[in-house]
Amino acid sequence: MRLIETPSPNFGDRRDGAKPEIVVLHYTAMDSAEAACRTLCNPETEVSAHYLICEDGTVHHLVDEEKRAWHAGAGSWGGAGDVNSRSIGIELANTGFAPFAAPLMDALEELLSGILRCWSIPPHRVIGHSDMAPGRKIDPGPRFDWQRLAWSGLSVWPEASEADPKQFCAAAKAFGYSAAVTDEVLLKAFRLRFRPQASGPVDRVDAGLALDLANRFGVDGSGATS
Repeated sequence: MRLIETPSPNFGDRRDGAKPEIVVLHYTAMDSAEAACRTLCNPETEVSAHYLICEDGTVHHLVDEEKRAWHAGAGSWGGAGDVNSRSIGIELANTGFAPFAAPLMDALEELLSGILRCWSIPPHRVIGHSDMAPGRKIDPGPRFDWQRLAWSGLSVWPEASEADPKQFCAAAKAFGYSAAVTDEVLLKAFRLRFRPQASGPVDRVDAGLALDLANRFGVDGSGATS
């Protein structure tokens, strides 16, 4: 992994003594990593992330992990707001419509491994921008390979199962989807990550996947849901 120090002026102190406990993945939605880097380092934009990974695997270190980068915006995960104060943000150079480059994914795995180890962040706390801001954000999008991260122990993937569709919303919220959105928006965000080809109303597969995630990684710490 080639790491380049590219300081961004867009950061502040983490609030109320918060420390990183979540990693949020984004895509840049720009034509090039160079353009994204300029945006993330421009004080007029008031946006940043801790890292930007280019298509060739080069990693730009923009903001120190101890500081609060400006990448997440409004939303919540696991019942906690001000995600910026609780997270490390990683921007991935991708337009949102193309597969993620192999060198980029290799660098992401190496970077994530170090971050999770340094801050004792469990894999289920590696999320997408769309998870914490459903209905407002869709990145890293349906082309991102969440299963690859899960196989590497750097995120999670649900076991295939089925359950009563009425259990879906409670289970998804127990897993971490705590933003105040409609049931339809919640389902869309969940499917974007775990069933991007699915359509129609919530079904037994949605419920089974969400229940498996809630039982294993529920926000109450025990994995149990009622």
